[in-house]
Amino acid sequence: MRKLLSSPVKMALSDAENASYQNALKHVTELSLNLIAVKVENRPEDYLSWCTELIDVCRNRINMSLLEDHQLPILKKLEQVLVLGASVSQFKMARIAPWPIFTAFIEQQASLHALEERLALLDYIELIKSKPLAEMTELERLAFAGKHTNQHCHTQYNFDVEWFASTKGAKVFHTLLAQQPESFDRALSHIPKSGDVTPKQYQKFVSAYKKIFTGYTVLKEAGEKPPLAPATRLLAMKRPDQFIALTNAKIDVLCQGLSIAKFNAFDFDSYWRDMIGTLRTFAWWHQVEPEDERERKIWQARAILVDLFMFADEDFAFSSNYLRIRDKKLNSAESSFKSPRRGRVKLTPEEVVDQALAIEGIPEYIQAKRDTILREVKTGKNVEHVIGLMRAIFG
Repeated sequence: MRKLLSSPVKMALSDAENASYQNALKHVTELSLNLIAVKVENRPEDYLSWCTELIDVCRNRINMSLLEDHQLPILKKLEQVLVLGASVSQFKMARIAPWPIFTAFIEQQASLHALEERLALLDYIELIKSKPLAEMTELERLAFAGKHTNQHCHTQYNFDVEWFASTKGAKVFHTLLAQQPESFDRALSHIPKSGDVTPKQYQKFVSAYKKIFTGYTVLKEAGEKPPLAPATRLLAMKRPDQFIALTNAKIDVLCQGLSIAKFNAFDFDSYWRDMIGTLRTFAWWHQVEPEDERERKIWQARAILVDLFMFADEDFAFSSNYLRIRDKKLNSAESSFKSPRRGRVKLTPEEVVDQALAIEGIPEYIQAKRDTILREVKTGKNVEHVIGLMRAIFG
């Protein structure tokens, strides 16, 4: 473990990766005895793999029973630093990758980032955006704007509408969107349907968007400003080849990953000048429209798909709201793979998982995920729930 912890010193780290490593070391110091007790056999030679290895140590291999109470938040913070470091390292590749490498990486990350679900969302948006927001149904408008509800039935919406950027916390935005969707239509009308968006067109959108919020009394009284993140969601849905969809939480990751100065959640100028401006310097962004159908689909969403350069573990795709609703419906019906009861004997997590996997009809690809299922069960999740999600994703 000592060699693993010091190995980044010998790596060719970027400035952002080195800053990430130094930040991680601050937390490692507080946990050094606990970390050294963990046996490691994998010693990565690049920073991304190093972060991934330590993330696994923090989540699955460190002895939690030996940690003091005050060390638990330190461990959590270390994990967050490593996740950020892994994302920064992956973005380093995005900055220099030609189109073939960009598309290969996107496909490599497909299962982790629920790419097919994301593309299904974009296909749906493509179908409905021929209508103005004012003419859409409430559910269509919420899908465009990024707020999933229980009314988004999984049989019709076979995707989570909050992929890329959820706006469910933007209450004022959604109040105004419901009250005056035609005002948002006027703002979006400044963004062309094809071709590169110009600075002048973007600024006209921003002016019209801000004007909607300026007249909102509650916002004025609270001294709040028009929020950037929901605006980027609207822009990215209209032109996923031109705009990155933000949430407030993603700003820091993307800024570090793209090596630009961090800006705040109300800075429309920096978003355009620094983030979108930097995006437009990448070789893959300038790729001409491909002939291959699959590549063309990625090309048409190449800006918004930078999300896939953010670190995701094997459980990330299970956070889908679509799967949550689907699984709830499945669990309400009679299940074909419920574990048999054993009276009042309490089963260990291992027994619960093995018993569920031993039921006739469980496919091999589910059985091969035993360790993942066990880890989820140990965190308190129901085994049928976990298996149901896996069936929904991979079945």
